[in-house]
Amino acid sequence: DVSSIITSQIFNQMLLHRNDNACPANGFYSYQAFINAARKFSGFGTTGDTNTRKNELAAFFGQTSHETTGGWSTAPDGPYAWGYCFKQQQGNPGDYCVPSSTYPCAPGKKYYGRGPIQISYNYNYGLCGAAINQPLLSNPGLVASDADISFETAIWFWMTPQGNKPSCHAVATGQWNPSSADQAAGRVPGYGVITNIINGGVECGQGEKAEVANRIGFYQRYCSIFGISPGQNLDCYNQRPFS
Repeated sequence: DVSSIITSQIFNQMLLHRNDNACPANGFYSYQAFINAARKFSGFGTTGDTNTRKNELAAFFGQTSHETTGGWSTAPDGPYAWGYCFKQQQGNPGDYCVPSSTYPCAPGKKYYGRGPIQISYNYNYGLCGAAINQPLLSNPGLVASDADISFETAIWFWMTPQGNKPSCHAVATGQWNPSSADQAAGRVPGYGVITNIINGGVECGQGEKAEVANRIGFYQRYCSIFGISPGQNLDCYNQRPFS
C-alpha cells in the first residue's frame, strides 16, 4: 500500500508549508485524501521493488509540487518545501475550452488548471471525469473543492498515456522503452522525459530553463527524504518535445 512508503509524517515533511497561511490551498490537501485517491489506481506507488516505488512517488510529488509551488529562492526551509500551495490558477484565467463534439464545454464553465497536476482544457476534464466517474465537464470546480477528486485527477493523468506519449507511471517505474524516434529526439528514460510528457512543448528542447530546474529541485528533495538516488537524465533541456 502507498501508505507504507508515504506515512502521514513523511507527507507532512514533504509538503512542509502546504498549510501556511500564505498559501491559497491552506487546509485543502490532506494526507487522507491522497491515500484515498491513490488506492483507487492499481499500480500507483505499488509497482516494483521498494526503491522503484519510492522513485515513482518522489517523481509524482516532484512534478505536482512544481505545478502548485508557492516557493521562492529565499523561502523559509528552501523553495522546495512549498509544494501544494495552490489548488487552482490565480487571477483571471481563460476558459481553456477548445471545440469538441465529444467533450463540449458547459455554458459558463472554465477549464483552467486545477488540482495537483493543474488539469486543464475541456477534453482533459471530460476524459478524466469519465475515468473517475465524476461530472467534471459540468462541474469543473469539483477539482478545487473536493480534495479526493483533486488528487484523483492528478493520479489519473499520471497513470494514463497522453496521446502519443507514454504514461508518467510507465517512465517512473522503468516500464517504458524509448523507440528509435525517441532516442533520436534525446528522449531517454529518466525524470526529464516525465517533464516532457507533462509540459514538453513549453519547457523542453530549449536549453536550460528555470521551470525544468524547479521540477528537478523538488524531485531531488523528495528523493533525499526517501533515501534514494534521483538517477540520471533529470532534465529535458536537449530533448525534443513529443509531437
